[in-house]
Amino acid sequence: MYRRALGHDHQTLDPARISDIYSRSVAQQVFDGLVQFDHTLTITPALAEFWRASRDGLSWTFNLRKGVKFHHGREVTAEDVVYSFTRILDPKTKSGAADLFMNVRGAREFREGGAKSVAGLVALDRHTVQVTLNEALAPFVAVLAVGHAKIVPRDLVEAHGEAFGAQPVGTGPFKFVRWERGREIVLAANADYFDAPPRIAQLVFRIFPGEQRDAMYEEFQKGNLEDSPVPARLDRRTLAGGRHTYVKRPMISVKFYGFNTSIKPLNDRRVRQAILHAINREALVQDVYYGQFTYARGVLPPGTLGFSPKLAGYPYDPRKARELLAEAGYSGGRGLPPLAIWSGAKRDIIVREHEQMKKYLAAVGITAEVHYLTDWPAFSRMLDEGKMPVFMYGWYADVPDPDNFLFKLFHSKSQRNFFRYSNPAVDDLLLAARNAPDIQRRVELYRRAEQLILEDAPLIPLFHHTYERLFQPYVRSVEVNGLGDPYIPLRKVWLERRR
Repeated sequence: MYRRALGHDHQTLDPARISDIYSRSVAQQVFDGLVQFDHTLTITPALAEFWRASRDGLSWTFNLRKGVKFHHGREVTAEDVVYSFTRILDPKTKSGAADLFMNVRGAREFREGGAKSVAGLVALDRHTVQVTLNEALAPFVAVLAVGHAKIVPRDLVEAHGEAFGAQPVGTGPFKFVRWERGREIVLAANADYFDAPPRIAQLVFRIFPGEQRDAMYEEFQKGNLEDSPVPARLDRRTLAGGRHTYVKRPMISVKFYGFNTSIKPLNDRRVRQAILHAINREALVQDVYYGQFTYARGVLPPGTLGFSPKLAGYPYDPRKARELLAEAGYSGGRGLPPLAIWSGAKRDIIVREHEQMKKYLAAVGITAEVHYLTDWPAFSRMLDEGKMPVFMYGWYADVPDPDNFLFKLFHSKSQRNFFRYSNPAVDDLLLAARNAPDIQRRVELYRRAEQLILEDAPLIPLFHHTYERLFQPYVRSVEVNGLGDPYIPLRKVWLERRR
């Protein structure tokens, strides 16, 4: 038996409707997609044994494994796949992944009620599915590995409706057994799993409403849990040599401060570059966060396609900052209006971060004022309206692909380009990368685009969030990728001693 802690109870275990990491952690063990991410975030086969794309990249054909059965005994068919993806696009499902599938041909017409089916989703035969796209976007197969894109049994979902989310049935390595609200969820090993049965007979998810990390850790220390998140009060520097196994790795995310490049004086690249050089970001991550997170030199996180470990970024250099300000006509900061920094959070650690930033900026003649707006809808509205000169923001990948960072945040036509940033050369590189014929070419294009973006300095990259967890010393074969806890393949885990 393997016992895990969950920070909240769930609303549903229906993969298409899940909107939180807690439900995802459970559903990931019950369901399979056509493909999956491994621990390096490489796309590997799951229910699809192999797949191929047409020469123009618009048509994708997936061949299903034969004989794979749902937990209630029926074989998985291509019709289940078409149904599962169509359901994600159905407005009635209210799936958070619908936008990821809007590139499928006919998706918009179906979603708007102009068609009864999605033209680009077709079952060619019992074990073959064809997906046709409007544009040849390179990250498409990665979309099929996200947590929402699991294959569900059409007969049971149509029979049970929303109740399916309380008694889920998939093809995964573990079968749903019971769910006691507010207390625990129990799963049992699927002895018939196509990729070999799990080495753990039972999975018990113990629920700690309100993310009670101290209580989780206390239970872990008593031996009542096989793993635990790390409480904030623990000094991370003491964990590596402890008796428990400490796992820490970067998440596919980036925290940054964005500049609205349309507002004076931030429309001057030299001013933005000066601010970057003025702040000792490495010291900030170490002193404020005790090295908990990974210092960000650029935009793309470690573990992402195109990440360059050689990227220099902007080193702490107050003298260079003063030179750039002088070049921009603000020698010693004279004539420079106060820098307005907006934050949607006001936790103690965030306030401490801002106090440190203000000191670094003051040292080169820049006065900074921090404005806190913790009403998130109001913060988002101001951001959309372009009213914030500098804003604190965090970006987590939907899909672990550079397109999800660079195109979504920095293409001039993107709705998420809060920076009002525009560089035709960057736009061209990002479009070319989407349609590049091979991975190496995509890497080259994204690295060139990221370098140009950093030279233009529309943001202050700060850190990449970190996955942290403690495991009992007898837990073996834990694989953690950059998407974190929900994506651990618990079917591979085994316990060194019997419990």
